[in-house]
Parts: sequence; C-alpha cells; structure tokens
Amino acid sequence: MSYTIDQLLKKVDAQMNSLGIPDEPKELYQPVEYCLKNGGKRVRPLMAVISCDMFGGNIDKVMPLAVGLEVFHNFTLMHDDIMDQAPMRRGKPAVHKKWNINTAILSGDVMFALAYQCMLKAPQKLLKRVLEAFNETVIQVCEGQQYDMNFETADNVTEADYINMIRLKTAVLPANSLKIGAIVAGAPENEILNSYLFGESFGLAFQLKDDWLDVFGDEEVFGKKTGGDIIANKKTWLYIKAFELANDNQQRKLKDAFSDRMHHPEEKINTVKNIYLQLGLSELAVEQMEKYYQKAFDYLEKIKIPEESKSNLTQLINKLIERKS
Repeated sequence: MSYTIDQLLKKVDAQMNSLGIPDEPKELYQPVEYCLKNGGKRVRPLMAVISCDMFGGNIDKVMPLAVGLEVFHNFTLMHDDIMDQAPMRRGKPAVHKKWNINTAILSGDVMFALAYQCMLKAPQKLLKRVLEAFNETVIQVCEGQQYDMNFETADNVTEADYINMIRLKTAVLPANSLKIGAIVAGAPENEILNSYLFGESFGLAFQLKDDWLDVFGDEEVFGKKTGGDIIANKKTWLYIKAFELANDNQQRKLKDAFSDRMHHPEEKINTVKNIYLQLGLSELAVEQMEKYYQKAFDYLEKIKIPEESKSNLTQLINKLIERKS
C-alpha cells in the first residue's frame, strides 16, 4: 500500500506519541517530553518511512526505527545547544536554559538510550545491519561536532573542510534514514546506495540553507534570533567564502568580529552581515544549495522504480528547498 506524505506524517506523530516515556523521575523525563514535543519537521523519520514505502516495504516494520532516528536527532540538538550556548530552540527556551545544564546532559543521555531501544525493534534478520548503520551515524555525527568545535579556534578552515564537517554532522543522518528505510523494504543494494547518496547530498544542501537562514532569515519565521552562528564564531560556508572574496579591509573587520574584539552582539552581527551582503554571499550561498539539491535529484534519477513511487520524497525535498525556517 502506498500512502500520502500527510498520512505518513500522521503515522510518525502517532508513533512518537506512543513512545512511552516514563513519568518518574520527572526531573529526568519532563525535559525529554519537552524536547520531543517542541515542534520539529520530523524530516528524518519521514525519510525512513518514505524510503521504505517507496520500495514497497511494510512501513510498520520501519516505524519504530524512524522514531529512534528522531529521538537521536533531538538528543544531539539538546547537547549541541549546551556546547553552542544557544538560548533558544524552535522559538522556545533550550532545555539547558529552561532547566539547567546538568539536567540537559542527563536527559540527553537517556534520550540516546531510548533511541537505541527503538532501533532494537528492527526485524531480527536485519537487526545487525540496521544497528551497524545507526552506529556509523552516531560516530560520524560526533566526529562532525568535534570538527565544528575545532573550527571555532582554527584559522585555516577551507571550504572542503567545512563541507566534510557538515556531511558528518548533518548529512549522514538523513542519508542513513533513507538507507535504513530501504534496507527494511528489501531494496536492491544499488538502490540502497543511491538512496544514501541522495540523502547525503540533500543533507549538505539542508545545512547550507540553515547557515543562510541564520544570517538572512526572518526571525519570526525562523523561530530563533538570527546571527547565532556569528555570535558563536561558527566558521560556516558564508564565513569561509567571505574570507576568500574579501579585500584587506573587509578581512580585517571579519577577523576583529570573530576574535571577539567586538563586545556588543548586535554590532558584531551587523558588521559581518553587511560584509556578506557587500560580497554577494546571499546569492552565492543559494547557488551552492541548489548545486547540492540538483546532485541529490541526480541520485534519485538513478533509482529505477516508477516515478510515482518517488513522489513523496520529491514532494518532501521540494518543500524543504523552499522552507523559511
């Protein structure tokens, strides 16, 4: 049976709501509930379920795994917010701000265990392969986060370095979500690979869009204050490209801003944003995103199934391409 994307989203939400998070100790589990119910697009679980459905699989078999991927994703966000000292998440106070850092660490830890419980519900004959894919994702996401933190104090981050970092930190999770869905559906190996590569290219475009939104997005729609990456001295694609294109005066201003010589956050954000605009980086970033989106669709084209079977995935990606938050 094939489903519409709205039907699949409702099934994912229902599965999320039936996760069975314990009530006590409430200090541990209330932040988990808060995090999981604080919005989110459910992109990764939807990708797992859409992939399984696309290849004619039984979506009931992948649904617990899809939820596990979403719980893991939210765990990473909870801990990322601590490391980035980010006060807001999806328009609401981050867990470490609403409660405290120790609570956010411990609640995140239990989310990781809950994610594993979900992944253990894979069909028995596929359990080893699913866990291998999940473990690979976990390790690579951690590697990506470490590179991201390293870049904050590095002076020689290249565009290739940055793309590899976001591939690890962001892109491998949607890639493996699609891969796991295809595995559960029993798809051929070449189709599993093309699904993974599609997700990886999409994930790169998705993160570049996030970088763009953090500087140029509408704060009310975006759900958090723009300029957070600038305040955190994040070496995003915009920053790296700016140094490549900037003149000596612009480079000096960027170095001053990112060395924390500017103590007023608004001054720092406005200085950097103005240089980005002078260099035409908004348009260049959009071109870069579109390059990876096109690469993703090239891999989708290689998947030899009827076009109507790909419609949900195409619809989801097109919606994410146009997103404002």
